[in-house]
Amino acid sequence: MTFVADLAGHLDSLTRSHRRRGLKPRAGLDFASNDYLGVAGAPPLVQAVQDALARGVPIGSGGSRLLRGNHEEHERLEMEAAEWVGAESALFFSSGYAANSTLLSTLPQRGDLIVYDDLVHASMHEGLRLARADTAPVRHNDMDAFDATIAAWRARGGRGRPWIAVESLYSMDGDQAPLAELAQVAARYDAVLIVDEAHATGVFGDGGRGLASALPRGGNLITVHTCGKALGCEGALICAPALVRDFLINRGRPFIFSTAPSPLMAAAVRAALRLVTDEPERRTRLLALAAYAERKLAPLGATRSGSQILPLILGDDARTMAVAERLQARGFDVRGIRPPTVPAGTARLRIAITLNIDEAAIDALAAALEEALECA
Repeated sequence: MTFVADLAGHLDSLTRSHRRRGLKPRAGLDFASNDYLGVAGAPPLVQAVQDALARGVPIGSGGSRLLRGNHEEHERLEMEAAEWVGAESALFFSSGYAANSTLLSTLPQRGDLIVYDDLVHASMHEGLRLARADTAPVRHNDMDAFDATIAAWRARGGRGRPWIAVESLYSMDGDQAPLAELAQVAARYDAVLIVDEAHATGVFGDGGRGLASALPRGGNLITVHTCGKALGCEGALICAPALVRDFLINRGRPFIFSTAPSPLMAAAVRAALRLVTDEPERRTRLLALAAYAERKLAPLGATRSGSQILPLILGDDARTMAVAERLQARGFDVRGIRPPTVPAGTARLRIAITLNIDEAAIDALAAALEEALECA
């Protein structure tokens, strides 16, 4: 039997369990993307790229940042992003996956302990898999468990540094982490708090700067701001003390050995940061639209998350995909999310509210969803 036949067997198993994935072209009303503010094609971003091309900014970087790939557009973005967030420095990565996996595989050292919420992004789990430090998961948003886990580790003789890794707004549940309480735990144990702001950047916090913007910006806070969601671009920014940036440049293997992101993308992200600052009405409109969607969809089973992410947990993988397919056939781009992306038994429709739709689209979705739930 060839290895290709082995792969076919694995894929057949996924098909039988209703967990086989495939790529689909975008179609229908957008209830699936992370383009929350509707800026991915906004004129200011398009103009920023056109202006950059006109002044000779190249499409490709030509190499890693430590070779010839470091462009002034990267450095301008990092300076502006650090100022925007209120951090000492920022470092631009090609993706949130690269940023999170680099952070957790590089900064914590042997003898340290990383305590993490068990619902953090897969990119954090990848960093945890590669980490030198010991790792300990805790139940989602269980404040007492974070404290107790670190205390027990200290009692067993742990002498390194504790690290706490969370998302500020969880991607599949749409709920917020108790950041103020987590910051208190971090202060109590001299721990470093790493906050993935992927789904909060641009939407929540002071000026859209993320939910961690309410915390004091000290040396023990690191935030990750994804550029491919509400900012409408791609890449991610790690915002941290300047020495953290320097350490990642010297020891972060995914950063060192990757071709630098396009300088044109850096120019686009700079424009997106300005747009978020200059057009606060986008955030106001989005949150009002999300509240409207909650009122319409909660009676059908959607979770009242208080954010732009509204999960409707159906549990059964096959039924989840059947409902999603019925909605797609009706012109609504709603995707089913199954394990292992979410815990077993919690397959769901992940309904994302963006400024690419309006109240009328939500009304139509609610009617179609009610019918699809009855039929599936």
